[in-house]
Amino acid sequence: MRTLIQALKTKELRNKILFVIFMIIIFRIGSFIPTPGVDYTAVQKCASLETAENFVGLVNLFSGGALLQLSIFALGIMPYITASIVIQLLRVVIPRFEELHKEGQSGEAKLTEYTRYLTIGLAVLQSTTILVTARSGQLFNGACTQQIIPDSSVWNLSVMVLIMTGATGFIMWMAELITEKGIGNGMSILIFTSICSSFLPQLWTIGYAKHEWVKFGVVVAVIIFILIFVNYIELMQRRIPVQYTRRMIGRKMYGGTSTYLPIKVNMSGVIPPIFASSILAIPTLVAQFGNSSQKWVIWINTNLANTTSTWYICLYSLMIVFFTFFYTSIIFNTDETADNMKEYGGFIPGIRAGRATSEYLKYVVNRLNTVGSIYLLFVCLIPTVLIMALNLSSRLPFGGTTILIIAGVGLDTLRQAAAQTEQFQYEGFLLKADAASAKAELNK
Repeated sequence: MRTLIQALKTKELRNKILFVIFMIIIFRIGSFIPTPGVDYTAVQKCASLETAENFVGLVNLFSGGALLQLSIFALGIMPYITASIVIQLLRVVIPRFEELHKEGQSGEAKLTEYTRYLTIGLAVLQSTTILVTARSGQLFNGACTQQIIPDSSVWNLSVMVLIMTGATGFIMWMAELITEKGIGNGMSILIFTSICSSFLPQLWTIGYAKHEWVKFGVVVAVIIFILIFVNYIELMQRRIPVQYTRRMIGRKMYGGTSTYLPIKVNMSGVIPPIFASSILAIPTLVAQFGNSSQKWVIWINTNLANTTSTWYICLYSLMIVFFTFFYTSIIFNTDETADNMKEYGGFIPGIRAGRATSEYLKYVVNRLNTVGSIYLLFVCLIPTVLIMALNLSSRLPFGGTTILIIAGVGLDTLRQAAAQTEQFQYEGFLLKADAASAKAELNK
């Protein structure tokens, strides 16, 4: 609160905060504008029906409920998230992408351009899939008999795909504007907005609509505890001391300083739960197109569509652990880090530079990943424990992914706001000091 009050007192930061709020309002308005060609009344009737959790439910969470309303912002920021993750994974497969990553700012700009192109391509693919699924009635798991798209001609569907794809590009542009002219990462803030917009109303239905106030209180208390716990863990880091030797460059001496290499306990962030949920939700989506009397459809609906089943919990846990180690190995290359330290004359005290440093970093990272995977399992399985303990609906209004995103984005935005607040206060202090010194000179 102190940081927020100080930011609002500064004109530049106040304008940035108001700009972010303005972008969020536009983003939420677009989530309620129906796509031309959709029967909005039929969509509202179908959206009110209870549907099982699947891949569509996951995308609907990241779109702030806009997907099941078939609005122009139905895709939300999901295509951009998918494109960003794919580009990062392709660095391991495509050497050119790894070279661009090592080139610095110019290379990252090129990778960002590739991400934008891939985002548009994925938006076309996903919008086409969603519209075809909605036309066949499977978007709501077959529970809706309303005709959502009256005109299913190729021309009408093409126009709808074009509108949804253009809206995705507009969201991507808004996110970049927030990053450039506002506070925090624009894409993260839009994700935060989408999740909170569906998280809070669903949470309130536990107490207000179902009148289960005791369960409502327990869920709120657990959410507050987990948010505090997540904030504490996300700020934890292992600091590896690094010593730089002195070097003579021209007539000046450089180096000879001591610093540290910070390594977070949870380096993979929210990616492992997202990957695990997405992969486990795909079979349930495929099962919707099968016959409900077939054995494989019955097995999927019993074991994978139910988040409290033994099969789902075991597979979900194994995937979280696997993706924690896998994704960390991609974003943190120990060999590259060791080579960079050696190039600039840095070394870890007691560890030889080069290969020995790389092996030591791998040893430390693997130990931290073990703790990080246990932490992610603890956070992600708490909703399942609450469902079983309180006998709640499987559509619990929060999950491990939701909590991690809310806490992570909140922390990152707050830290950036605090840093910019200190920057403007420091500049004001210098201006006052210069004015005081100038006044003293005039008095002399």
